Amino acid sequence: MREQITAAEFKRMVISASAAIDNNKQKLNELNVFPVPDGDTGTNMSLTARAAATALAGIEPETVAKATEVTASALLRGARGNSGVILSLLFRGFAKACVNEKELDAKAFARALTSGVEAAYRAVMKPAEGTILSVSRVAAEKATELAETVADIDEIFVETIGAANVALSETMNLNPVLKKAGVVDAGGCGWVMVLEAMQQTLLGNDVVLESGESVASAAPASFADSDEEITFAYCTEFIINISQEGKSLSPAKLRAYLETIGDCVVVVDDDDIIKVHVHTNEPDRALGRALTYGELTNIKIDNMRYQHSENVSEKSETSAPSIAEPETKYGFAVVGAGEGIMSVFRDLGANTLVEGGQTMNPSTDDILAAVNATPSEIVFVLPNNKNIIMAAQQTADLTPKQVVVLETKTMPQGISAMLAFDPDAEVEQNVEAMMEAAKNVSTGSITYAARDSEFDGHSIKEGEYLALNEGKLSASGRDLSEVAGKLISDMGIEDSGYITVFYGEGVKEEDASVIENICKGAASDAEVMVVYGGQPVYYYLISAE
Repeated sequence: MREQITAAEFKRMVISASAAIDNNKQKLNELNVFPVPDGDTGTNMSLTARAAATALAGIEPETVAKATEVTASALLRGARGNSGVILSLLFRGFAKACVNEKELDAKAFARALTSGVEAAYRAVMKPAEGTILSVSRVAAEKATELAETVADIDEIFVETIGAANVALSETMNLNPVLKKAGVVDAGGCGWVMVLEAMQQTLLGNDVVLESGESVASAAPASFADSDEEITFAYCTEFIINISQEGKSLSPAKLRAYLETIGDCVVVVDDDDIIKVHVHTNEPDRALGRALTYGELTNIKIDNMRYQHSENVSEKSETSAPSIAEPETKYGFAVVGAGEGIMSVFRDLGANTLVEGGQTMNPSTDDILAAVNATPSEIVFVLPNNKNIIMAAQQTADLTPKQVVVLETKTMPQGISAMLAFDPDAEVEQNVEAMMEAAKNVSTGSITYAARDSEFDGHSIKEGEYLALNEGKLSASGRDLSEVAGKLISDMGIEDSGYITVFYGEGVKEEDASVIENICKGAASDAEVMVVYGGQPVYYYLISAE
């Protein structure tokens, strides 16, 4: 009978969960509704979970509170795609419930699962049943019910996983899209894998990568192993006596800011003081931000590499994360893919570009770096993909800059939004105008089927052209003209004034004339342009407005 989960066990549980997701990422990817050749749920959850495993591998946490804090922080910064962000939120809420826990008993574990579910639901504007949210909720409810009378954590895991599996099977019935495709929810399946890997760890069966290598051994060495590996030179410690004004500020936001300028961050607070520890190359920034919370005492700053100060300081200066000083009021950080499309964004005024999209969702940390590098007070972030919006939104609390995420779901929407930008308008006016412009854009795409699939009674064969209208299946087949014609008909572009055909990586300009002619035939009064986009995976992106 097991009545406690220790910090060391929790560390192993997260590392095992990361390995389980990594081993099964292709299985999760194949649960995608459409067989498009992009890195999706499995890839995103795997990369997100690996961030936590890597962070934990370099430490020996003394308490569950510390282990969960490190896990949540690493997952937040490494989160990719909606599934990765929700995974990070589940653990962020879990960590919040564990702030005072040295070990977890059954009731504390159930409370933490529930807190994680609550955090995830709060962050999603329109929570949908039949997803990872409902699977995690049902699992937490079962754990909470059992913890009232059962102290054995092993028994709670068995029953909780059983409930999660039932909820997973129900996702097909709760979500019409999944029912048409005949699959369960990929994110929910990933959460079940996390719980199962955690259970196996407690039973002494740690999950390892299929290569036999443990996630822990694959992690980079601790910075303490070598003086040359220390990135942040100044060990900075102080106590904040919280002022009346400071009581309205969030210690969590202070921690998040410190993590953008250093590492080994510890922020412990009570009603009157905040104890801070951080390794950074910019102690002045740490102290400056802390002063907004109150008066500083017990300030201690040590140079951890004093004996090699000149040479090592140069390395640290170049590798430290920097936040660009504002040169203008507004700036743009844009996510996109393809040499041609990125060039268009650059010409429209994008300050920083993040490579990513359907083929690889960038992490919160990737987007944060672009935001911090944008030399403006206010940074508009254009995700240009519905699966990147949540990761972009997580950056708002991690930077001193004001971040405004425009919920653009395609690269053509992003281009139209930037065309509507007015540098003399207020933030709210720009948001309204840019999103209105984005909503007036219809987007079609043509890619290829990565595998055989059945969807809504339609048989899709590997290698066929696959046409998507606003992300929804329009047609598939071997004949490009037929597939494109059906797509353009479904898009309803006959009244459009402007149509742009972006042809992708490996496609010749003359080949794009097939799409151009179909567009001209469907919308005789429209101005049709063919532009080299260079985007991977998608042969053509068609924008109509």
